Amino acid sequence: MNPALLDALRERLGPAGLLTEDLGAYETDQRRRYAGRALAVARPADVDAVAAVVRLCAAHGVAIVPQGGNTGLVGASTPDASGAQLVLSLARMNRVRAVDVANQTLTAEAGCVLQAVQQAARDAGLLFPLSLAAEGSCTIGGNLATNAGGTQVLRYGNARELCLGLEVVTAQGQVWHGLGGLRKDNTGYDLRDLFIGSEGTLGVITAATLKLHPAPRAQLTALAACADVNAAVALLGLARERAGAALTAFEAMNAQSLGLVAVHFPALAQPLGRAPWTVLLELSDSEGEAHAAALFEGLLEAALEAGLIADCAIAQSVAQSRAMWQLRESIPLAQAQEGLNIKHDIALPASALAGFVAATDAALLERWPGARIVDFGHLGDGNLHYNVQAPVGEDPKAFLATHEAAINALVYDAVSARGGSISAEHGIGRLKRDELAARKDPTALALMRALKLALDPQNLLNPGRVL
Repeated sequence: MNPALLDALRERLGPAGLLTEDLGAYETDQRRRYAGRALAVARPADVDAVAAVVRLCAAHGVAIVPQGGNTGLVGASTPDASGAQLVLSLARMNRVRAVDVANQTLTAEAGCVLQAVQQAARDAGLLFPLSLAAEGSCTIGGNLATNAGGTQVLRYGNARELCLGLEVVTAQGQVWHGLGGLRKDNTGYDLRDLFIGSEGTLGVITAATLKLHPAPRAQLTALAACADVNAAVALLGLARERAGAALTAFEAMNAQSLGLVAVHFPALAQPLGRAPWTVLLELSDSEGEAHAAALFEGLLEAALEAGLIADCAIAQSVAQSRAMWQLRESIPLAQAQEGLNIKHDIALPASALAGFVAATDAALLERWPGARIVDFGHLGDGNLHYNVQAPVGEDPKAFLATHEAAINALVYDAVSARGGSISAEHGIGRLKRDELAARKDPTALALMRALKLALDPQNLLNPGRVL
């Protein structure tokens, strides 16, 4: 315990701003893979209070673990088991500060839930396109700290591309006021991009100015059945050629993925029969429903004629579109119900996807017969969630404990050999820290360590994560 620090924090934050009991929700990650013990949980309500917390912790030499919605998947926002780290929750900083319709920007605090930001944009007649399964609980600060991806990266980019400015508290407790909504500003190093994706190791993001887009006049969704990844990649090329920027989502799901959804969520209708791969496409059109429908029908007819798809179904209503998306979003939930699994969040060039899947599937099944490969994700931007489930009847927890290291090595070796990344959108955290050290270019690692040392010389911000 650190009673002097706790007393100072309590005095600065008030009774609602410091928790010292019943901290379980802050000490365990979403996957329940990491569970620690916090010194306390600080819950500041404004940026000045965040800065005060950081200054007090720096004076006492206490490490800080920034936390948003605690929906991360790599153990980056939960404390270790020492009982000496302070969790800094941004949950009370949840306001949308401003919407500038003329500039098409929105300024929100770090604890603002993504869904609330989306709604604020809609209320202004605009679109904030970042969309992920956890959008009802994940927060903007966490989205930016991990450079979140989601389902519309293909059209709008990752969180980094959707951010124009930041407000950040440094490791010394100073505030960088960088919330300007400029699209052009070449006045030195891009500090914004430095903090985005840094997982709270370089500074604490407290607010952001986000880029909005015109709301589409029409949005259409379809499912298409493909024989293999080669066909799905060829369909992606055709969709880009025919639809251009109107193509906003291109998700792919293998048969094992949708098979688990059928088992655990039998009430969810699956419009197409079982196929080796099913693709979910979405077009967002600025002209209207008729134009979007003609574009979609032409694309799918061409795909059928070229033999790229065996069957397809276009959503005829908002409800049908949501049902199609629910199939995709239910895969992680179905996996969780099936039991622990070995997760991979990988990125590859589109040209390497088919070769990777064919070779890696074969290598895994040769070594672990019966293992179930649950492969799905954002094929449009080369991001696959290439997960491995234990064989039917085998204990999932024991399978993970016994084989995770070897399966990771096989998968990551195949990714590295094809010029890919071991973390496309989930980050590094604690889960992949050692893999990063072994696989990242040594010069890149040296530069990252130099940045960490320069910005956080006491190593108090999220120590042991990323590096």
